[in-house]
Amino acid sequence: MHEYLTTKQIVDFVLNEAEKHKAKKVLEVQLVIGKLTVLGVEQVKFYYELLTKETVMENSKLTIEEEEPLVKCENCGYNGGINLKCEDVYHFFIPVLSCPKCGKPVKIVKGKEVLVKSIRVAV
Repeated sequence: MHEYLTTKQIVDFVLNEAEKHKAKKVLEVQLVIGKLTVLGVEQVKFYYELLTKETVMENSKLTIEEEEPLVKCENCGYNGGINLKCEDVYHFFIPVLSCPKCGKPVKIVKGKEVLVKSIRVAV
């Protein structure tokens, strides 16, 4: 269900920006979604289409780029990507994050954000 709420926030943000710039039509929206957000890309696309009906965003192209997680290990100094292991506990997705070098806990540097990368409009 968080896909709906997140997509609603994205659509509201884009509509607000379109209004600020007096856009007649939103042609394209580019998103970057970090894999640690645990958002289903297909669900985001579905809700985007649903929420943009009868707005200046209707029929706009939605492009989604998935961002791999990057981490930093305070223990051994590792900086880089990780193999994302997931454990299903009662049907919930729980990412297990540990350093690929030493196995200790890591700090997330990238991959947990949703970013509106660009909005293309007709004015």
